[in-house]
Amino acid sequence: MHQKNSWLLPDGIEETLPTEARHLENLRSQLLTTFTNWGYQLVIPPFIDFLDSLLVGSGHDLELQTFKVTDQVSGEMLGIRADMTPQVARIDAHNLKQQCPTRLCYAGTVLHSRGNPLESTRSPMQIGAELYGHSGKESDVEVISLMLEMLAQTGLKNVHLDIGHVGIYRELSAQAGLTAAEEAELFDVLQRKARPELQELMTTYAIDAALKPLFLKLPELNGGEAILAAAMQLFSTANNAVQQALTELIAVAEALKTRFPNLTISFDLAELRGYHYHTGIVFAAFVPAVGKEIARGGRYDNIGASFGRARPATGFSADLKLLSALSKQTFLYPQRQAIFAPCVDDADLNEKIRDLRANHQIVIQQLPGQIGDAQELGCTAVLELQHQHWVIKPLA
Repeated sequence: MHQKNSWLLPDGIEETLPTEARHLENLRSQLLTTFTNWGYQLVIPPFIDFLDSLLVGSGHDLELQTFKVTDQVSGEMLGIRADMTPQVARIDAHNLKQQCPTRLCYAGTVLHSRGNPLESTRSPMQIGAELYGHSGKESDVEVISLMLEMLAQTGLKNVHLDIGHVGIYRELSAQAGLTAAEEAELFDVLQRKARPELQELMTTYAIDAALKPLFLKLPELNGGEAILAAAMQLFSTANNAVQQALTELIAVAEALKTRFPNLTISFDLAELRGYHYHTGIVFAAFVPAVGKEIARGGRYDNIGASFGRARPATGFSADLKLLSALSKQTFLYPQRQAIFAPCVDDADLNEKIRDLRANHQIVIQQLPGQIGDAQELGCTAVLELQHQHWVIKPLA
């Protein structure tokens, strides 16, 4: 029987080595501090959970991405989280139970059972923030602003924001009276921007003839600010719910333009990312060097209903590993010298080492018979006994 090399890892699973881990941890700490400064409180959901809890809201879209195991204690089906958002929603709805707006943030590893062609990892480190208890455009603008601040703290430049509103398609579908099967079929075609298929579907659907041109034009409604004026004209015959969704999108866009006059914003009214999960504004951030979004989010009202308490909600998330990799050229953190201490059983030396470490100095003490000197261990100074006192001496 052939035995695998014991150092091999599963596809899409990787180790983080010391230099990368230090950079990752510095970035994690800095970003969580930024979230805290905005009033977002850190929560740590469990890595494994009851499957039903993980498959709430967005969880249904992630069912194929969720590793499933049987709990040997209860016999229940458990899942390894593929997304932390449903768990954070449960914390807000079931555990905190606040009436006022609640701001929560998180950072931790999630696990995907299947790889994505655009992803290099199946174990991203998800970092994000969620705002519960407010349904106005101001909370959408706040979380988008915090996401942009996160990217700025990471050191990323030339960020491009793509924004849409899933309510436009959802309300158009409701007005057209589409069946669940037709809505899912049309959703798939729109996601693939398959215009010939879209035209063919419109000839087979028994819907109001006045609505068919609206569906046919949806894939064309992507681009700069001029798209919004075109959409206002196109949807002037749609019902109030469609026009309200478009009005919400325009209001958020105007607020962002005022707050970030140099930000590049594009609009895509056929972009339905997280359609079965999101209920309103959806957004994603891009940078030129990466062919996929580097952060994403949107509004997902009422997800807490599954946990006994429906609340408006909006938030975003990103893969901290990806942000860390992209930030290596620009993210700076303080350098610390490492001090080499000799292998000597001396009370004064032990006290000196304790004092240095207590003052956040790195001290590496020599082990008996070890291979390698101070320089090989990455030290830049040594502790030497001079006139009965242990002092730090820089390496030559």
